[in-house]
Amino acid sequence: MGLFFLALFLLVSTASADEGAFIGVNIGTSLSDMPNPTQVVALLKAQQIHHVRLYDADRAMLLALANTGIRVTVSVPNDQLLGIGQSNATAANWVSRNVLAHVPATNITSIAVGSEVLSTLSNAAPILVSAMRFIHSALLAANLDSQIKVSTPHASSIILDSFPPSQAFFNRSWDPVMVPLLKFLQSTNSFFMINVYPYYDYMQSNGVIPLDYALFRPLPPNKEAVDPNTLLHYTNVFDAIVDATYFAMSYLNFTNIPVTVTESGWPSKGDSSEQDATLDNANTYNSNLIRHILNNTGTPKHPGISVSTYIYELYNEDLRSGPVSEKNWGLFDANGVPVYILRLTGSGTVLANDTTNQTYCVARESADRKMLQAALDWACGPGKVECSPLLQGQPCYEPDTVVAHATYAFDAYYHRMAMADGTCDFNGVATITTTDPSHGSCIFPGSGGRNGTFVNGTSLVPSSNSTVSTSNSQFSRHGDIHLNFVLGLILLSAVFL
Repeated sequence: MGLFFLALFLLVSTASADEGAFIGVNIGTSLSDMPNPTQVVALLKAQQIHHVRLYDADRAMLLALANTGIRVTVSVPNDQLLGIGQSNATAANWVSRNVLAHVPATNITSIAVGSEVLSTLSNAAPILVSAMRFIHSALLAANLDSQIKVSTPHASSIILDSFPPSQAFFNRSWDPVMVPLLKFLQSTNSFFMINVYPYYDYMQSNGVIPLDYALFRPLPPNKEAVDPNTLLHYTNVFDAIVDATYFAMSYLNFTNIPVTVTESGWPSKGDSSEQDATLDNANTYNSNLIRHILNNTGTPKHPGISVSTYIYELYNEDLRSGPVSEKNWGLFDANGVPVYILRLTGSGTVLANDTTNQTYCVARESADRKMLQAALDWACGPGKVECSPLLQGQPCYEPDTVVAHATYAFDAYYHRMAMADGTCDFNGVATITTTDPSHGSCIFPGSGGRNGTFVNGTSLVPSSNSTVSTSNSQFSRHGDIHLNFVLGLILLSAVFL
């Protein structure tokens, strides 16, 4: 397997609602070679990542983030929740040590109280809202309540009957917690935090959810999921779950609380039972997610009102237990080398740099040769690709195979169309790669003669040397697999058939 030299460039908007939603990253620390806080912050600054969520309030990390302007969400770990929820003084002490000691140098903008408490720590559920109120009271006393918002992340599994979204409602057994929680968020002008993982919805759907629907890939209108009650069309799982959250809140008569997605992503590697945990799918999902959020596309229920989202997550975490996929949600390896190059064309002016010239469209080796030939004929005909380099005696004639010739034609078309969505498909026989297919004197479009890629203009060689300092993450990231969404889609499976 060849080495991938990969790059990520993210520049996100500010938190102001007037300037649209932002993309942030979660920073997990279950790495055997966890970079030290200074190195983490250097990576954030180099990639122009302006919003991060920590799973705790690590002092060294908060000090390293000081004077960077990076907006930080700190967290009350679940194992500290009971003490804080039972004592105003304990909450005030936590705020003093973990917030007041760092602001304003460190730009702390929100506090996540626990993580997926209702679905993973039910014994703490009765004191969850008390913990949030006590934390808020300490901020109020310090005159920081308008600057720093208090909320708590939920697993999407707390929503029942989530498809169609208009029928969604929270598990009614949690009403004694959810109603006062929503009242708190409303009264403090805070936001509802939810973790959205289309990967798990897709995996558990037994084929009902198309992969394209989970990955934000374009769907023909007759393949879109339609909410029969609102007639709203859904083109991706992410929007459907976000709208289900809005509808679930409105079911309890709360209609003005914004949603923030605290975790979302796609694994880049899996075991034999996770064949869709691939580099290409992870790249596709996160690239499309970033574009979707930063373009302020919004959701069918709230068009034009995008949902700020934190990608899960910054690093691959080799110390995490569970299947192979659990270790491979990161955008970067521990040494700071990106796992893949995000394809971010079309996401506006908020990019530090556009690295899409480092992606290529190639023929799938496993594709049917007749389908490949038909796609090649189309590209060199109606597709108006200049295919003369494929003629005998020309640089790209060898190897004289339909796969090699189709790869050249597909890539030429892909780059001629500015690498727009849907221009590297050819009825499923093409795929996007980060490996330059140029060979010998056959230089592919977009290559510029390179056979490698780079980060910030500097050649990278993966290194086994990285810093030590391990601090295991506090939370289980994904919570319960969201079966309700899947069950709802099964009822409407005819939409996709």
